[in-house]
Amino acid sequence: MDRFDAMQAFARVVEVGSFTKAAETLHMSKTTVTQLVQQLEARLRVKLLNRTTRKVNVTADGAVYYERVLRLLADMDDAETSLSDASALPRGRLRVDVPSPLASLILVPALPAFYARYPDIQIDMGVSDRLVDIIDENVDCVVRGGELTDQSLIARRVGDLQLGVFASPDYLKRNSTPAHPQELEDSDHRIVGFLWARTGKPVPYAMHNQSEHVQIKGRYVLAVDDGNAYIAAGLAGLGVLWLPKYMSRIHEERGELVQLFKDWRLDPMPLYVAYPPNRHISIKLRVFIEWVVELMAHHAPVGGRQG
Repeated sequence: MDRFDAMQAFARVVEVGSFTKAAETLHMSKTTVTQLVQQLEARLRVKLLNRTTRKVNVTADGAVYYERVLRLLADMDDAETSLSDASALPRGRLRVDVPSPLASLILVPALPAFYARYPDIQIDMGVSDRLVDIIDENVDCVVRGGELTDQSLIARRVGDLQLGVFASPDYLKRNSTPAHPQELEDSDHRIVGFLWARTGKPVPYAMHNQSEHVQIKGRYVLAVDDGNAYIAAGLAGLGVLWLPKYMSRIHEERGELVQLFKDWRLDPMPLYVAYPPNRHISIKLRVFIEWVVELMAHHAPVGGRQG
């Protein structure tokens, strides 16, 4: 038995929850993967996995062993990467989860330059605004906007998203242009609600100018939990939006959105990269985080302002 292959097979089965899927991603036969895991269990004299006809679950001993295997595999990957010039570039698979607008507008368009630099890194990118359980879902890192409530995670602040209030010309034609944020509480106006993953409901927006502070909740006919759907609703004239500038910029240039209350300010939304404290920071994860830092320094620098 090749212990490295056996540990890799075991880790992949845990990650995908299936011997068949693990075999496909490892380019092995299902029989080979099954035999490797069985040999590993025999060597350790511990049951690592519970198998049923429908699914595979990791045992308590298997979960502890899996965390150690992850660190060991990452250490071996780093060691091999540093041995020679031929293998100096980081390689391997990264599992990340990012907000949908950030993926479509910033990260994915910039990936060709990333792969020109790191051609051997494979990224499995979850694109969502849902609350991801990093450990249970075996995600290497997440990129998230807003203050992080999970204090168990290690977080690095990579950007500050400047926010504004916007509406489509069609919406303003039908409902008039509000001169003061408080007018959005009137019956004549509607907002598009955003259902935050942490609470499952919209939250008030705090705004201020030189003399006033207000909190705007507003009324909505539609609330969504996805950033791309949120901006689509605003473009369709379904209500007023609160948007990061990186999301609004192209639509402002096209005349599809108009910024409201330019003399008012909202506190910037912090953007973080977060990862589990027990997760080995491999070279491939480190370079991915640094790449995100570089990107956001251009689009939404920490402590800076965007146009």
